[in-house]
Amino acid sequence: MIEIKEAISKKELKQFVKFPFKLYENSKSWVPPIISEELTTFNKKINPVFKDAEARFFLAYQNKQIVGRIAAIINWLEVKGQNELKMRFGWFDVIDDVNVTKALLDKVHTIGKEKNLSYVEGPVGFSNLDKVGILTEGFDQIGSMITWHNYPYYADHFRALGYDVGKGYSENVMEFKNILPEFFTRVQNLVKKRYQLRALNFENNKDIMDYADEMFEVFSKSHSVLSSFVEINKEQREYFKKKFIGFLNPEYVKFVLDKDGKLVGFGIVTPSYAKALQKMNGKLFPFGFRHILNAKKNAKTVTFYLIGVLPEYQNKGVTAIIFEEFHQTFTKKGIKLCVRGPELDDNTAIHKLWKNFKPVVNKRRCTFKKDIA
Repeated sequence: MIEIKEAISKKELKQFVKFPFKLYENSKSWVPPIISEELTTFNKKINPVFKDAEARFFLAYQNKQIVGRIAAIINWLEVKGQNELKMRFGWFDVIDDVNVTKALLDKVHTIGKEKNLSYVEGPVGFSNLDKVGILTEGFDQIGSMITWHNYPYYADHFRALGYDVGKGYSENVMEFKNILPEFFTRVQNLVKKRYQLRALNFENNKDIMDYADEMFEVFSKSHSVLSSFVEINKEQREYFKKKFIGFLNPEYVKFVLDKDGKLVGFGIVTPSYAKALQKMNGKLFPFGFRHILNAKKNAKTVTFYLIGVLPEYQNKGVTAIIFEEFHQTFTKKGIKLCVRGPELDDNTAIHKLWKNFKPVVNKRRCTFKKDIA
């Protein structure tokens, strides 16, 4: 018998967060989250996403053992502001039993029906800055801080239950030695002169904060055309600034300014924290910070996290400036491998951006969706 219980208390939410630690304890590809960070994400008193969203967290039990989890999410900015009647689900993990998956998803469908929503789609988070998708290829590849990992049977469960693919995503790796500067060095010089632009580099995280609000504006304007885009409110921006900027190596943040000092484009790369997070196993203390700091300073693999250019500057070569700055920094730091996080299959602009760098697709993932009956 499968029993679904809502995780409400601190103890239950901690069980919700820690379930995948048991499920993936023998996996070399799974990258654990930081437990305290996950709990903060789910704390309605701390995370401002709950101003415009709601979430309920459920655990599946079988023989008194936890065998699955799921978060049922509604983003009201999406539902009311965009008339997208979507019931989201995320933080989905389960043993290889399709009946457990069905029981968890039935709970999500029930909530969606109560809220008069039209369909269920996931796994997704609250916004575009959260993790996304069920992994369908690349199970032997190590995960990252910005993605979910899962076993191959996850997708089989969704197909067996009549779900269709919602959105497809690919992830790529690029050997740094294949990123040849001739594709952007000359162009970026011309672009700087023609549009009176300049690159801005950073030496500390504090200086990045001065431009963080502008960065979110550029991000929103440049990504609003994507099929998955949902606006991020001001409170969320403040929250993300405090949560993520500390993880950034300032050398890996590149901005492009116009002649008036206005931000027109940016690129953010993070050192790969995957192996550090595996060593930490979810805990910052007593030695977790040491692993994070070591990776921040010495990792030879980097992850391209965000890139954005104002619409009026797109297709004008602004990214050549960003790439030139990254190339100089990566050369100095001895970077060997560049990893790109999930990118929508229908985002043709981003795929064209990397075509000269010999990218290799190493993972594919997708969301699954189904109408609410």
